[in-house]
Amino acid sequence: MNGRSEGTTGRSTPPPVLVTRRLAPGVIERLTARHAVTCHDSDLAMDRAELLAAVRGRRAVLTTLDDRVDGEFLDAAGPGLRIVANHAVGYHNIDLAACAERGVLVSHTPGVLTTATADMAWALLLAATRRLGEGERLLRSGTPWTWAPTFLLGLELAGTPLGVLGMGRIGRAVAHRARAFDMPVSYHNRRELPPEQAGGAEWKSLEDLLATSTVLVVTCPLSEATRHLLDARRLALLPPGAVVVSMTAGVVDEEALAAALESGALFAAAVDNFEHEPAVPSALLAQERAVLAPHLGSATVATRQAMGGLAVDNVLAVLDGGEPVTPVRP
Repeated sequence: MNGRSEGTTGRSTPPPVLVTRRLAPGVIERLTARHAVTCHDSDLAMDRAELLAAVRGRRAVLTTLDDRVDGEFLDAAGPGLRIVANHAVGYHNIDLAACAERGVLVSHTPGVLTTATADMAWALLLAATRRLGEGERLLRSGTPWTWAPTFLLGLELAGTPLGVLGMGRIGRAVAHRARAFDMPVSYHNRRELPPEQAGGAEWKSLEDLLATSTVLVVTCPLSEATRHLLDARRLALLPPGAVVVSMTAGVVDEEALAAALESGALFAAAVDNFEHEPAVPSALLAQERAVLAPHLGSATVATRQAMGGLAVDNVLAVLDGGEPVTPVRP
């Protein structure tokens, strides 16, 4: 931990703001210029006991997805806590009902990571369909190789149906990029989008989307309704030799995904976000045609600065007596 603390007569109290993880360059200074801050200056998450001890007496906590915010957390913080500002677009780590019961506001960082995450989805899509991971591992291993007409053949994208599961900001950005590859796009969402938002993509039921998507990109948020939405049964609905790109932890059953790769039902898969990070199922690690990335969707300097900046904006707005800039509603 580092930071500066405020004193009161007879005893010291913790600074009003806790930041649970080291932020991107240039972000924390805007917060420390206005308020006393304690920052867990590490790339590693705080362990649970340390976190519960650190939140006591805080008015604002800037959290990340690894910080579980529940009744225990909120009770440890005490009645003075005003806001939990999540450094993420998702908020499945936060018990919104428990926060609402205690009058604690919750914010997140939507919008600012759309471009970077959509770019990463396409990087993974290309790596999976063209078997780049296999090719790089082959070269780095020193295994003898030679060009051949049948060597590491991948999939052609032009004309290949692309399905997008979750047509929010990121899903729409993924679909927009498909135009450059001449891929027809379909999507499934809780509601059908107006044509101007869908950008020419066709809404389908979940079953129809799976049955017609040679390449499927998963961008829907994790919730109780979407957890393991793509289980073994639904993965089996995909066309033989399909490719799955998962950008959201927990929506795709990772063990079922590994089994589909092992059986040859899927041509390839790519995953950027895992259900029990940093753990990755050994069955998935064993699959040569699985492209695995360590949660890099928003990992550009500009995007992480924007995410941190928006989280700081939310903290400052609430401590100034206002509402969060980007609130999460229960």
